[in-house]
Amino acid sequence: MPNPELMRIVDGIARDKNIDREQVYSDIEQAVASGLRKHYNTEDTNEFAVTVDRTNGDISLARQGEILPLSVMGRIGAQTVKQVMIQLIRQDERGSIYEEYKDRVGTIVTGTIARFEGGAMIVNLGRVEGIMPRSEQIPGEQHEVGERVQALILEVRDTPSAVKIILSRSHPELIRRLFEREVPEVGERTIEIKALAREPGHRTKIAVSSIDSKVDAVGACVGVRGSRIKNIVDELGGEKIDIVRWNESSQILISNALKPAEVTEVALCFELGRATVVVNDDQLSLAIGKRGQNVRLAARLTGWDIDILTPPEFQNGVQRLDQTLKSMEGITQEMVDKIVALGLIDVRDIEEVGTGPLMEELGLDEEFAQKIVDRCAEEAKIVAVEQEAKKAADAKAKAADRALLQAGTKGVDGEAFANPLLPQNAEAAVQADDTAADTNPDRRHGALEATEGGAPEIITHDSKSIAAEGELSPEEEAIHPVSGVESDAERQRKDLNDENEDAAALAEGRVAPPAPASNEPVSQMKPDDEA
Repeated sequence: MPNPELMRIVDGIARDKNIDREQVYSDIEQAVASGLRKHYNTEDTNEFAVTVDRTNGDISLARQGEILPLSVMGRIGAQTVKQVMIQLIRQDERGSIYEEYKDRVGTIVTGTIARFEGGAMIVNLGRVEGIMPRSEQIPGEQHEVGERVQALILEVRDTPSAVKIILSRSHPELIRRLFEREVPEVGERTIEIKALAREPGHRTKIAVSSIDSKVDAVGACVGVRGSRIKNIVDELGGEKIDIVRWNESSQILISNALKPAEVTEVALCFELGRATVVVNDDQLSLAIGKRGQNVRLAARLTGWDIDILTPPEFQNGVQRLDQTLKSMEGITQEMVDKIVALGLIDVRDIEEVGTGPLMEELGLDEEFAQKIVDRCAEEAKIVAVEQEAKKAADAKAKAADRALLQAGTKGVDGEAFANPLLPQNAEAAVQADDTAADTNPDRRHGALEATEGGAPEIITHDSKSIAAEGELSPEEEAIHPVSGVESDAERQRKDLNDENEDAAALAEGRVAPPAPASNEPVSQMKPDDEA
């Protein structure tokens, strides 16, 4: 008989779970057949035939050609149909989710943070939950439950239990997708992102180029007053983004990648895949960056191993190589220039590349090329020893400077020198001085301590020498009063004593009170008032 209610249920499941309607009808037929086998306690899959009419929802049952009523299954059979139906619908939904998300790998999705499990972030994407491991989160970024986040679909796994969607916010591809969304020219492929290097949470460098000469690649990515790049930076929690202009010339590209530092010279060694960059002393820290971040990202962006040298270091290496090669017979200046043009600017470079480039570029035989390599290897050992000695000397000098600085700050009482407003424990200071004096009798304490970097020695003068010098400063007068010269402090003390004596005499009646300052007449006092 027609069953419109069944058809409405099938339509709802197909719409909500994104499952094909035909698949839902097939699941119903399989579930009813399982219930019949459970009721009749048989495992023969061909014994029962179940058909659902797609036009009116009518269900017909047959056992080996015999028509059966739907009510024949009973309670146990109906329970089996329910369980099998739930299982089949879940399998279909898992397959639908997998088919939907497997084609979205590498795209950005938006979800809501549901919870945290052992450092992993669980993001609700609607029909399914995504997992963002701690390794795929941006270091230092803090999130809360219920917050909306955007992430890159990194991987989709179809497991027996569920479909696992791995999300990432630290992958470099996330930067590319954000630029495609925020910069229309990138999405339309008018501007192409040639290379990208990223350290999540800190800094990103991208190299861009434009196929249209009328479109400025860097300006389009930055936007008017930085509006486009600002949206991307805000999404990444303040991560800095450097946009550099792509160039087919590796030398120009390396110079652009090391911005904001100004590069003086770039020497490329294709045999080693190394680029030697020369920068001035004032640009060295900019080129290297904080903890080497700038040069590290530039190396990953360009694909070259970058060494940064100052002009003196570069010249010393070239001169050392020049002297070493010219000390051998058969080496001309032209050969040395060709070797330097290959990007081999140090004796250690010759040792590393071997005889191959020398034989190919200079046309030398293998025996003579091997002699050059051996000679440079010997010189490289000497250079290594000199560098180790220099490092040790620099480290020793730094340690001495640090000790001198510490001694200079502690020549006077350290705590009092740091903050004179703090109360000092005199008893503890005396005990500490006594202890130090016992252990080191030659030690001097306080402001007159004669230690390296300590307070200068204070020299005092007697009154005669000061008087002979003539006029004294107010500070000297306060410290050393000179005979015959009355200091301000003495004058103040005398004036104070005179005032005290006048007040005492007035109180005893020895002197008359001073006349009033007013011009009004003084009223006569009555005898009673006098009494």
